[in-house]
Amino acid sequence: MAHFSGYLAIDEVYDGPFCILSVVDNRRFKRLACRVLEHSPTHEDVRAFLSDFKGQLDKRGRQVCGITTDGSPLYPKVLQELWPEAPHQLCVFHLLKEITTAILRTLAKLRKEIKATIPKQGRGRPRKQDKAQARRIKRLNKYVADLFEHRHLFVRHHLGKSQKKLLKKLSRGQPQLSTLRQIMDEVYRLFDRRCRTKTALSRLDELRKHVWRFKKLRRTLAKLFSPGLEKGLLFLDDKLLGSTSNAVERSNRRFRKAQQSIYSVRTKRHLEQRLALDMHREQRAGKRNATTKCLHRARSPARMLKKLHPPRGEPQSRHSRC
Repeated sequence: MAHFSGYLAIDEVYDGPFCILSVVDNRRFKRLACRVLEHSPTHEDVRAFLSDFKGQLDKRGRQVCGITTDGSPLYPKVLQELWPEAPHQLCVFHLLKEITTAILRTLAKLRKEIKATIPKQGRGRPRKQDKAQARRIKRLNKYVADLFEHRHLFVRHHLGKSQKKLLKKLSRGQPQLSTLRQIMDEVYRLFDRRCRTKTALSRLDELRKHVWRFKKLRRTLAKLFSPGLEKGLLFLDDKLLGSTSNAVERSNRRFRKAQQSIYSVRTKRHLEQRLALDMHREQRAGKRNATTKCLHRARSPARMLKKLHPPRGEPQSRHSRC
């Protein structure tokens, strides 16, 4: 708590019947508190855990400036009760993941519709009058295969010159494909750090009006109309507020890695011991890094060579004389 930044990231990770609730400093990437449950968490469990953590903050006179979580329904109500003035930011990574999944699902439906229009081709070699139709069938099958192979171009953030050219070729004659890419570009514009929350909200309103005109598309992209999307734009007004919950996700990934190498991490007691050891390791990370840098500097080839062959005029060390 000595260098507490005031910005938190909260998340849970599941391991069979167990659940681990974690609070991580979103600026320093260090775990501040955790609790192991033997059942799926409820609002009461989250309230008790965060109330104890808030008590520890109050004892030290620390204030919470912002909180970042994923889209779980466990946190909004509890956070509003404990820290009503702190902005609650939803993880941008999780929001974009849901939107890109919806875009790819819509693309798959369009691809199936195009494939259904391809006429059936009889067995054997085509006749002279059927060769044109055979070429058309072959061309459409290749187009459907290219759509599947290069589907990532419709959701990728930054496109190169050749990728833009290929995307334009795939969208030729299919205006719905161009519309999908335009919607994805507008979604990425919402989370641009160069604009403010008010500007992003006005862009979101225009995007919703644009999507609402397409009956099928607005059903698939229902995430664009959810109220949680506004909470994902709060970080634009606060440069220190984390846009993602990567800090706590990193600690969860480290826990998963420990599970793969240490089979005994399967009981509540062992889970608590492993988390305590992990927090102790993070606490001493600064001194450990300083010691490692000092050792690397002392063992560098240039320094060792200088000890063995000192410049003229400098006295040799006792080890080099021996």
